[in-house]
Amino acid sequence: MKTKVCCFIGHRKINETVELVDRLSELIKELIVNEKVETFLFGSRGRFNRLCYELVSMNKEKYPNIKRIYIRAEYPYISESYKKILLTEYEETYYPSRILGAGKAVYLERNEEMILKSDICIFYYHESADRRSGRSGTKAAYEFAANHNKRIITV
Repeated sequence: MKTKVCCFIGHRKINETVELVDRLSELIKELIVNEKVETFLFGSRGRFNRLCYELVSMNKEKYPNIKRIYIRAEYPYISESYKKILLTEYEETYYPSRILGAGKAVYLERNEEMILKSDICIFYYHESADRRSGRSGTKAAYEFAANHNKRIITV
């Protein structure tokens, strides 16, 4: 059976409840055990991303085959010492060449990269956050995933 890839995308600020943590924890374990997800893609920026990273990492000891990959939207070229630091938390890191020169759209482009490489996209997306800020990279990513027929799970 082919292994699968999953990414996490969400608003920078979240309402971190016990229910959310429990739901994500169960979901991640189900993806690893039942859906054969072995690779998890992470961006930077925001509590949702960090929470998902923490929950995936908790499963790393029991399921050592899972990989955590950090897809950078900053620093296209990094020193070996910085890479070594990143690889204490992730199994791999890279900066997509397709986002070079993206300017202010770099995070949108990075999210699109993550979506294109994923079979499953887990979103923390609430339209109420759009109304407060007037715009949302999470909404753009969600629409991009839907337009590319990705399996979307919203928490």
